[in-house]
Amino acid sequence: MFRLHESIRNGHTYMIAEMSANHGGSFEHALEIIRGAAAAGADCLKIQTYTADSLTIDCDKKYFKIDNGGLWDGKTYYDLYREAGTPYEWQAEIKKECEKYGMDFLSTPFDREAVDFLADMGCEAIKIASFELVDIPLISYAASKKKTMIISCGMGSLEEIKEAVDACLEAGNDDIVLLKCCSEYPAPWEDMHLGNIPDMMERFKLPVGLSDHSEGFLGAVVGVSLGACVVEKHVKLEGVESADDAFSMTLSEYAGMVQAVRAAEKIKKGPDYSLSRGEENSLVYRRSLFAVKDIKKGEPITEENVRSIRPGNGIKPVYLKDMLGKPCPHDIERGEPVTQKIYLEIVKKL
Repeated sequence: MFRLHESIRNGHTYMIAEMSANHGGSFEHALEIIRGAAAAGADCLKIQTYTADSLTIDCDKKYFKIDNGGLWDGKTYYDLYREAGTPYEWQAEIKKECEKYGMDFLSTPFDREAVDFLADMGCEAIKIASFELVDIPLISYAASKKKTMIISCGMGSLEEIKEAVDACLEAGNDDIVLLKCCSEYPAPWEDMHLGNIPDMMERFKLPVGLSDHSEGFLGAVVGVSLGACVVEKHVKLEGVESADDAFSMTLSEYAGMVQAVRAAEKIKKGPDYSLSRGEENSLVYRRSLFAVKDIKKGEPITEENVRSIRPGNGIKPVYLKDMLGKPCPHDIERGEPVTQKIYLEIVKKL
């Protein structure tokens, strides 16, 4: 059973480890990433289901060459996707290995055939990549399978996000989770705009998570503190080169992120103004009213013989004004707290 919604109900951030191209063309590396991700605390492992031909065409025209100065500069789209893809014949075994180690399996399809392939494998959720957010026919077809739709919203305007959500709803599928995403690799912090997370939750009335391409795990912690119910992050094996390794976490770094996210879940709880057990134990260190001089019976209470000091064994300092100038009902030694009983005697309420 796909456990995403159970995690959301329980306030447990659903942690997705994205393998993508980081198997480096080796099935054994793929299995090693699965085992490492499970040990690191991932709830789900994600891959991508495509061939180079399902994403683009093998063409040398300028439109099909990457020349943005980024990680893949100089490659053609076709060569990049041929290098980075996860072979279809691996994917059932990858899913089985995930289940063996107690993780969910998730994949991103890029055409109808891939959607059908994943549905036939028994996948319970479908991930839509940010770059496919505007492919409404693909989203409509995927949503028609009545699987959980996890939609990354990188580069998406509000109108484009709404179109994708509406496509799912029109297909009779309201089981939707949106992911805030900055589609830069790696994503600089100033471009992440994680304040969109609570805004997206309010606008679309849907669960919202984070697909994070930034360095480290600060983005994940901030995202969770702002309400993200899912964190997706690329993971890699140390020393294995791939198209995605430059913006991916090692498995040990991912484990550290999971620990930080679990801490953030605890930290962000509230509102709750009740005292913790530790705070109750700290009450004694508050200020309270004490006799700071010996006070004889009948002597007036003044700011010189009663003061607000630590510790907190006496009554609250706010009560001093009610007692000033009134006679002390009996002797009080220096260093004794002014108790509630003494206060009531002084103000003639006993």
